[in-house]
Amino acid sequence: MNLKEAFRFQNKLNSLLGEAELVLERDSNVMKVENTYLRKKVMAETENETVVDTPASDYAEKITELAGFTVFLLTEKEKLSKAIRTAKNGLGIDIDGETSMNGARQNAARIFKRMGDLRSSEVTITNGGTGYRFNTDGNQVSYKCDVRRVTTINFDRNVIRKYAKDLSRKADEFSAEIDKAIVNTEVGYDLPFDVNASFADAFETYCENIA
Repeated sequence: MNLKEAFRFQNKLNSLLGEAELVLERDSNVMKVENTYLRKKVMAETENETVVDTPASDYAEKITELAGFTVFLLTEKEKLSKAIRTAKNGLGIDIDGETSMNGARQNAARIFKRMGDLRSSEVTITNGGTGYRFNTDGNQVSYKCDVRRVTTINFDRNVIRKYAKDLSRKADEFSAEIDKAIVNTEVGYDLPFDVNASFADAFETYCENIA
């Protein structure tokens, strides 16, 4: 598999781990609750009745196996992480660092592009201003007045647009380089099950292998 496929399977392992842990975290799945209704104490002619609470998950009957599956997934995650790290070490670029740097470039380019699209404007806001004055009786009263709001750009638009263009171009170049490295770099790891397998299918495969 290549790095792109390895990253995809890494996400798959994380997803399966999350599902397994959700089952194991619920007491109703890992504990068996029996309620015995002592009816005979009240009515001698009746029999006591025992009812078992229904667990929240269908996997409640295989909790020990599910715990083992969780450990198995953790082991596979560790193996895959080491294999990915080994593959990355053989590259000529730092994929993680460049991916983070490219995100920063794209964010700055987005901000600069927005700035470059801003326009100066002038608008009159009716009754947008307030003040106080003295009336003919000498009393202080409030009044309202219109406000002329003039908004102008406070930067060199040409410079900002050039920054946006240059950063976008550089981000595209590094994105292509990163994509090429991810697709062409092999990872030494064998899939224990198909990446498209459902939780049930992956768990069944695990149970068959330990049987």
